[in-house]
Amino acid sequence: MIQIGEYNTLRILRATKVGLFLGNDTEDILLPNKYVPKDFHIGDDITVFVYLDHEERQVATTLKPYIKLNEFAHLKVNYINKFGAFLDWGLEKDLFVPFKEQARPMEEGKRYLVYMHLDEKTNRLVASSRTNKYLSNENIDLEKNEEVDILISHITDAGINCIINQKHKGLAYKNEVYDDVKPGMKTKGYIKNIRPDGKIDILLRKVGVEAIEPSSQIILDELKSNRGFLRLTDNSHPEDIKTVLKMSKKNFKKAVGNLYKQKLIEIKEDGIYLV
Repeated sequence: MIQIGEYNTLRILRATKVGLFLGNDTEDILLPNKYVPKDFHIGDDITVFVYLDHEERQVATTLKPYIKLNEFAHLKVNYINKFGAFLDWGLEKDLFVPFKEQARPMEEGKRYLVYMHLDEKTNRLVASSRTNKYLSNENIDLEKNEEVDILISHITDAGINCIINQKHKGLAYKNEVYDDVKPGMKTKGYIKNIRPDGKIDILLRKVGVEAIEPSSQIILDELKSNRGFLRLTDNSHPEDIKTVLKMSKKNFKKAVGNLYKQKLIEIKEDGIYLV
């Protein structure tokens, strides 16, 4: 089934004067001429984004929107009329935000955090700045130190408010943020703590012990107990690595790379040195 508001990989069925018709075994959709790639063959697969055009017809595009179905993003208001606000989301037809879906009245030229969903009554893609109702900190399937996708939602005196994996709310404390951040920024984060009440503390950059995965910690401990030197390299036999560190060569190489990036070790021809 062709999904509105999503990327779809479809087969090129036929070429016409107005563009290519793409589809699957049951449906087809137009990719207008202006989006048709220079080189294509009937029967090839192509990945396109699907939305509704100005006449409310499903249409495909190779443009990449700033937001997808059931996702959050900071978008700019292009204009406002008697029905609501219209946002720039990277496509020809602007994204509609009805007045009832505005947490506060939107202003032209300003950016707002919104959530895009499919209106069940009209089957149209619409956005809402009443974002809290689309976030939940129940049934959290995350672990401490886990890497997650972060969207900076807003900044307050309490800290940097984040959306985690497009699902949950989190907070990074200002005294633990070392980089310049602003609303709308997408980055990686790390779970610092999940509290009993469901609140999630976030680190935007691994620091100290938080930055060291278990295999890396084993190597650090071994270095410290051997006067800062291990006679192991990428060329070491897997059995030698297993004997010394009780880990596979694959995990050894990954852990060494992690420590080297953090400038905790030096790698020389004869082995690894603790910085």
